[in-house]
Amino acid sequence: MSLYERIEADLKASLKKQDSVRLSTLRMLLAAIRNLEIEKKVARLEDPDIIQTIQKQIKQRRDSIEQFGKGGRQDLVDKEAAELAILESYMPEQLKSDELVKLVEGAIAQTGAILKKDAGGVMKLVMEKVKGRADGKVVNQLVMERLR
Repeated sequence: MSLYERIEADLKASLKKQDSVRLSTLRMLLAAIRNLEIEKKVARLEDPDIIQTIQKQIKQRRDSIEQFGKGGRQDLVDKEAAELAILESYMPEQLKSDELVKLVEGAIAQTGAILKKDAGGVMKLVMEKVKGRADGKVVNQLVMERLR
């Protein structure tokens, strides 16, 4: 079962269960996926593209949680946190920190990067390898810690 089919099946199940939070979250996700399908002019997106779309949705939720928290809107923070948990359930298992460190150090050795200005090449190499299994901010932080 592809990721798209799993999302659609979960949407139908949440409709039957009358789970309004999951239903609205999955509808927004499917809308974002369909918009990307139209943009790319394809009939169905592959799983890596869907994972990338989910990552964007997760980033939006995290930003919203931060902003609503600053604004003192706990009700909206709770809503966004619930949506975030639903979206994260569709992501592949995240890499452990020691595995991520090994990937970053391997990429630095492979590219021969020494200075922070070389971080772009390292980031590109690492992000191709992790493909949704690690947050870009965490990877960037690890890369910057290891370069001068």
